[in-house]
Amino acid sequence: MIMAACGGDKKSTTDSAQTATTPTPANATASQPAPNPGEPAAPISGQTVEVKMLQDDKGNYRFDPAEVNIKSGDGVKFIMVSGGPHNVAFDPAQIPADAKSQLSANMPQQVSELSSPMMMNPNETYTISFGKMPAGKYEYHCTPHLAMGMKATITVQ
Repeated sequence: MIMAACGGDKKSTTDSAQTATTPTPANATASQPAPNPGEPAAPISGQTVEVKMLQDDKGNYRFDPAEVNIKSGDGVKFIMVSGGPHNVAFDPAQIPADAKSQLSANMPQQVSELSSPMMMNPNETYTISFGKMPAGKYEYHCTPHLAMGMKATITVQ
């Protein structure tokens, strides 16, 4: 079917465009509620800590700071500085069951389970609320730069 759409006749191109756009909204709608059924997003009720996402002058990819200590109810605002694309991703297998659905609810516009959209340009931001989150350590990483050690930890007290 895809090969037919690439055939070049106008009807195939129109059908291809409809096919490409129809699943996208359906998938986006279906994928957002699935990770967090029944959990409403919890607003930020405390402070918001900023974490920079960057590639430094030595070519190292990192979150700055790499260790953040917050309270339940605080938020973390990730700022893309350099070396993108960057994202914020938690390994679903490493998040305790009692925290996973709330964390998912608190992460808007996920592209996959517990994974933020990619930030491509300097000064793009992504904020996660840690409202209603249980105390514990939440390790996260940048998916494109995981192999280069771009990992960090948020500790909720």
